[in-house]
Amino acid sequence: MRGTSQASRDDVLETFDPVATAAGKDALTIAEQLYSVVDVLDSSGSLRRALTDPARPGHDKAELVDSLFGSLDPRTVAVLKDFAHARWSDDRDLPESVEYAGAHALFAYAEQAGTLGEVEEELFRVERVLTANRDLLTAVSNRSATKEARLSVFNDVFDSKLSEVTTAMLARTVGVPRGRRLVPTINLLLEAAARRRNRIIANVTAAVELSAAQRSRLATILGEAYGREIQINANVDPEVLGGIRVQVGAEVVDGTVLARLDDARRRLVG
Repeated sequence: MRGTSQASRDDVLETFDPVATAAGKDALTIAEQLYSVVDVLDSSGSLRRALTDPARPGHDKAELVDSLFGSLDPRTVAVLKDFAHARWSDDRDLPESVEYAGAHALFAYAEQAGTLGEVEEELFRVERVLTANRDLLTAVSNRSATKEARLSVFNDVFDSKLSEVTTAMLARTVGVPRGRRLVPTINLLLEAAARRRNRIIANVTAAVELSAAQRSRLATILGEAYGREIQINANVDPEVLGGIRVQVGAEVVDGTVLARLDDARRRLVG
């Protein structure tokens, strides 16, 4: 998403956040409605263009929103009008931002309910299970299967093990992938949750399970380096052989034995 669209999304979400926070459990309904609007926008390029056309007056766009979505919760309609009034670099950025607002509403509800940390942990746990089980990942990501079939597999594995908010997010992610891969999408949700808690996620891969003391020490070191509280998400990969690999956003600090061996090999070849 380019600068103009991202700025528009962030501006709308800043206004939407207190609304979603105050909505209580209604935020679940608002999120579901926003997701349904995404499906409509994805299916109609002409509608996306009509709502993002900079030459079209804002009141015309608001009337279009009312005519199509006026039966939805007034808070849903209001944020859709805000999105319609905003400026966009690409019409496809509009449904992307509306979907992000749906997740934003779910996170706001979880935060208000005091379960945001639990949701973050559940998302990470699901991501680890999927990464470790390629057959399961293939089954829930199979684009040739129906939405119902993918969700059936997902529910068979995770049913009753996840909170209401996590279930709503992942049911959307599995059921309507919108051309994206599942694990990276879950990682984006994890990053959004961490930002809401004013944290940065550090994805750590090690040859063995890190102890609580090691995780705490690593979080302290990284926190001092980045000036923010760090959420450590640790994975075990026996092929690492030793050391750790740390990824914070796009930045990778690779201290594994494999990385050092590969660096030595490249130096010899060079």
